[in-house]
Amino acid sequence: MEAGSLLVTKALDGNRYALARLISLVEDNGTDARSALATLYPHTGQAHIVGVTGAPGTGKSTLVNEIAKALRAQDTRVGIVAVDPSSPFTGGAMLGDRVRMRDLASDPDVFIRSMATRGSLGGLARATSDVVKVLDAVGFAFILVETVGAGQSEVSIARTAHTTVVVEAPGMGDEVQALKAGLMEIADILVVNKADRPGAARTAQALELVINQNAARQQAGENGWQPPILQTIALNGTGVPEVLAATAAHREHLYASGLWASRERTRVEMELFNVLQEELLDRVLTQIGEEQTQAWVARIAAREVDVYTAVRAIIGE
Repeated sequence: MEAGSLLVTKALDGNRYALARLISLVEDNGTDARSALATLYPHTGQAHIVGVTGAPGTGKSTLVNEIAKALRAQDTRVGIVAVDPSSPFTGGAMLGDRVRMRDLASDPDVFIRSMATRGSLGGLARATSDVVKVLDAVGFAFILVETVGAGQSEVSIARTAHTTVVVEAPGMGDEVQALKAGLMEIADILVVNKADRPGAARTAQALELVINQNAARQQAGENGWQPPILQTIALNGTGVPEVLAATAAHREHLYASGLWASRERTRVEMELFNVLQEELLDRVLTQIGEEQTQAWVARIAAREVDVYTAVRAIIGE
């Protein structure tokens, strides 16, 4: 693989092949990747990161595709990170680069990357934030992060994105899937997709009821922002301009209220803690070695020692 510094230079100059290679380097998380990210970091901080999440089957991918097309009509460069379940055989993203987005693939100002979760909690791959930084640095002004739709763990998207779009659909077995999954807590924008299906209005009303019940808390926590409830038919683009307008309005709200800086700080804090955890765990495991690690596992499994006592012994307390 080409040296990270050369890939960075070429990617910043607009070379798509270098960008793809650079992202692969970042996903591998080696020394060259960290050096490349350090070089790129001063170029970041410009993109609007929008997370799109919700229950499986709500049409998130189709909606993301239509949002990207609408953004391109406005001459906005768009990056898409689609986090897919890992293949049980290869560890790679099962859906590849999303065949449903093939109509965008030839556009030089759209870059689509699928990532495997590889067992990560929260619906986000370990390297998602790093890939987002790469896309931000090379000039993609709007970055869509679509998550796997795995349920309660999806709330982690709120710490990665500036704006979180929660997608619902009628006929999913529960009129308020988002409430059941805990996603109402993180929604900046609520979308009822497949609005041409029976029950769409009922789903929207149920969501509105929950939002109104939480209005006081929402206003206290978000300086007056109340998530709009929009209806779309992503298959034909109906309602997509309204979703785009809502994301723009939320961005303006974040800047005007000072929440943009606050969310950015929260995102950085989460990333710092995550990297610290990984680094410290790697160092400890390297220090004690695989044989000693398995010896502790055996002792814990045999009920000779509990896990907390083992950890204190391992770290030398």
